[in-house]
Amino acid sequence: MQLGVMVAIQEDVTWEGWLRVVNHAERLGFESVWTSDHLWTVFPGAARQSLAMWPALTAAALLTSRVRIGQLVSPTTYRHPVELAQNAVALDHLSGGRYILGIGAGWQEREHRAFGFQLPPPGTRVERLRETLQIIRALWRGAPVHHKGRFFSLDGAVLRPTPLRGEGVPILIGGGGERRTLRVVAEFADEWNPGFVDPESYLRKNSILEEFCRELGRDPASIRRTLMITYVIGRSQAELREKALRFAHWRGEDQDGLDPERVLEELRRRWWLVGTPREIVSQIRGWAALGIQRIMLHMFDLDDLDGLELMAREVLPAVSGS
Repeated sequence: MQLGVMVAIQEDVTWEGWLRVVNHAERLGFESVWTSDHLWTVFPGAARQSLAMWPALTAAALLTSRVRIGQLVSPTTYRHPVELAQNAVALDHLSGGRYILGIGAGWQEREHRAFGFQLPPPGTRVERLRETLQIIRALWRGAPVHHKGRFFSLDGAVLRPTPLRGEGVPILIGGGGERRTLRVVAEFADEWNPGFVDPESYLRKNSILEEFCRELGRDPASIRRTLMITYVIGRSQAELREKALRFAHWRGEDQDGLDPERVLEELRRRWWLVGTPREIVSQIRGWAALGIQRIMLHMFDLDDLDGLELMAREVLPAVSGS
């Protein structure tokens, strides 16, 4: 099991806060660092500062030498395939081959409406995702691309330089749609991140993905299984309660009369990582037993560097061999 650190950079994150977490993740031994790709907050009614994804990843590439970097994930509803292909190659070169392109079909209706982007029905979105991936892979070969599809047309387009590796930049696909998305994962993904799932739904989706892989003649084991999970770690129950209130504040809730124990119980029901280091080690090992190979730890409180260090010191060594 490998552990990365993920920051939702659309939720009032500052550049200083983002870069501080990047540096800590590199120093503390985490395997990777991840951003989101949203234009504004995912919480209704809030007006929050949102950092731009490409500059955030560029800064991370230049400030580090070891961790992998990537996004969870760029929606193809408002990211053009040429934009994705070109920026992916740039980050591939700037990072020395440490970048992973995270991509998905898009989902947040409120965000699309506010910024003037259409959010088609799910089936149309997945077809757009597939066509985007076809174009990206073609552009990475460095030869002229002639393409006329349902969503995009290219007439002799050439992008150079090409990726450092002949097979291209690794692609992570986010999403768990069982009829369409998982088939696209089987076709194109080097890594799969199903989104927020419980163990039962993960196993079901994983079984469907394996069947799609067999239909396409692909080894299911060639696709890396990953998961993003929010965490709340503390040395004691009192510390966990205090962090539960911080989470509620981050989510935009009124804390007056809020029971932190109920917040913690809610997070546990969602299968988030909640507890002392020993408890979180057990929870992570449970996911490892199901075949998850990397967990991206969603760090909602960027001021809680002590919690990140606790995770690195007491959890990371215990799960590295899982």
